Amino acid sequence: MTQSTQQSLDTTTASGEITTARKLRKVLLATGVGHFVEWFDFGLYGTLAAIIGLQFFQAGDPSVALLSSFAVFGAGFVMRPLGGLYFGSLGDRVGRQKVLATVILLTSGATFVMGLLPTYHQIGITATVLLVITRLVQGFAAGGETSGATTYLAEFAPDKRRGYFTCWIDNFGFMAFVAGSGLVFLLTASLGESAMNDWGWRIPFLIAGPLGWIGLYLRTHLEDSPEFRAVVESGKAEAAPLRAAVTKAWAALLFCVGFVVLKAVGHWTLQTFMPGYLSTELHFSKLNSYAITTIGLFGIAVLVPFMGYLSDRYGRKPLMLSGCAGFILFSYPAMMVMAQGDMLSAVLAMLLLGAFIAAFDGACSAAMAELFPSGVRYGGLSIAYNFSVAFFGGITPWFSVWLITATGNKFSPAFYIMGAALITFLTVLRAKETAGKPLKR
Repeated sequence: MTQSTQQSLDTTTASGEITTARKLRKVLLATGVGHFVEWFDFGLYGTLAAIIGLQFFQAGDPSVALLSSFAVFGAGFVMRPLGGLYFGSLGDRVGRQKVLATVILLTSGATFVMGLLPTYHQIGITATVLLVITRLVQGFAAGGETSGATTYLAEFAPDKRRGYFTCWIDNFGFMAFVAGSGLVFLLTASLGESAMNDWGWRIPFLIAGPLGWIGLYLRTHLEDSPEFRAVVESGKAEAAPLRAAVTKAWAALLFCVGFVVLKAVGHWTLQTFMPGYLSTELHFSKLNSYAITTIGLFGIAVLVPFMGYLSDRYGRKPLMLSGCAGFILFSYPAMMVMAQGDMLSAVLAMLLLGAFIAAFDGACSAAMAELFPSGVRYGGLSIAYNFSVAFFGGITPWFSVWLITATGNKFSPAFYIMGAALITFLTVLRAKETAGKPLKR
């Protein structure tokens, strides 16, 4: 081989690597921004649950109103398995990119409508019914989001860096909650609690409209994943991917369900339960509650990419087991620290719990995608993820408030978190290490 030929090959290889890197950055940005918009929309309800309870339910007791609001929050999760079945099957048959564009359009539209709804004081029980309907639409669309975004990004990521790239899904998700919580904090600080309760709460929901169009634009300008294209070109695409997932990948389904138990409970405790808990049970002002939650979620978002990098280097299991152990050992003490009543203690407790969920999330997204073969990955992940989230995560805010009411112990939600962490810990112990290996086909 001549020197000029070798130089030409080296130049071609370098050019190919640059093109691949640029494509991966484009995929990461479009998938991540879309995921940000999706969870900014979906998470607003939880952040504003206490205000929504007063606006859409007839209840003189704020705790009863909050409980009712969380019940509707859980109703949205009832639709997630149905959305997962529908969009998961569609994603394995027609492609990941088209489905991801559809779900962001549905979620943003429903969230925008929520900002326009009349309240209970204006039209009575009809307002409550309309609120439930919009939450059901949100939940149906959300059933196709996380599993689809995780699948799509995992199928583009290099084998040795899959943990790092897929964990950005969780980073963008947490940043969406930071943005939502931060926006509510700023609006409350600038408008005051009275104006925020009266009309200011609508503003974050109305912002969902233009944000949704941005996410839709980015996702419609993507190509489908190389793994999906390879399955289609090989003629091995499943005609009935959901049936194939249940019959051929049932072990992967069970492991994925076990992984998601802590992910669901941990996420929705910190993101959704905490703002109302801090203000209603621990008697922080709403402004301080939003500030504590925002700082805690921002800490998680910062840590997640670092944890994803560690999962590529040391394996998925060590990171996931560490996160589980942290919740088992420190959930109750952390809630006791929050109850001390000062901002610094509450922020530190939130950051401590946030570090544990960051360690778990940094490895979990890649670990879930690596369980399934390409032909059923979207559908299989959708089934396991959404059923687990619906059952364990959807009831988290409501069940946590119920535990406090039933036991009289304001720290009792910690036992639910600890139980979820134990289930996931035992599941991860039985799972095989998948870091650095090629995706299954």
